[in-house]
Amino acid sequence: MSPLLRTVNRVLLGLAGLVLICAGGAVLAAGLGLAVPSWWPWHGKGAVLLGEAERDRWRGEGWWWPAVIAVLAVVVVLALWWLLAQLRRARLAEVLVDSGDGEGALLRGRALEGVLAQGAGTLDGVARAQVRLTGRRRSPHARIRLLTEPHAAPDEALGRLADEVLAHARDSAGLAELPAEVRLRAVKHRAERVS
Repeated sequence: MSPLLRTVNRVLLGLAGLVLICAGGAVLAAGLGLAVPSWWPWHGKGAVLLGEAERDRWRGEGWWWPAVIAVLAVVVVLALWWLLAQLRRARLAEVLVDSGDGEGALLRGRALEGVLAQGAGTLDGVARAQVRLTGRRRSPHARIRLLTEPHAAPDEALGRLADEVLAHARDSAGLAELPAEVRLRAVKHRAERVS
């Protein structure tokens, strides 16, 4: 989980908890008949959250319903963004490497990503490579994006990537398998003149 998402989650949960505690405390105080300030919205057991006067006060105004709909739309969009952020696959922080002593060692995920990206970037016909590890510590999955040169043969680049780079990383980390999803994109270039 990214630091931004972690911060947003904590702030949203804190705000939701604060609102619920305040609303619950206010309702409990009014329901028990405790002395409350004069500006307090509830004054006794029969008090309601929004009285009829408060509900009807803004209905005649032309801006009321568009404002309510706009606020609700923003709340729905923010809730959907938060939900999708929760479902997004997180980057793998560490990989468990079998060290042979029964305990294992931890390898930073970014280090393995860097080695894979560097190895894939040195292949013939590959201009740039990006690697992201997902999955679990014992069974990582690689998502690789290759930016290929105009003269590159994609089948050769994929074959060498699987046979050399991924196999070396799998063997070095002591993994039984290292499945990979590879996406290829060609560098934009001008058409060459044929004479």
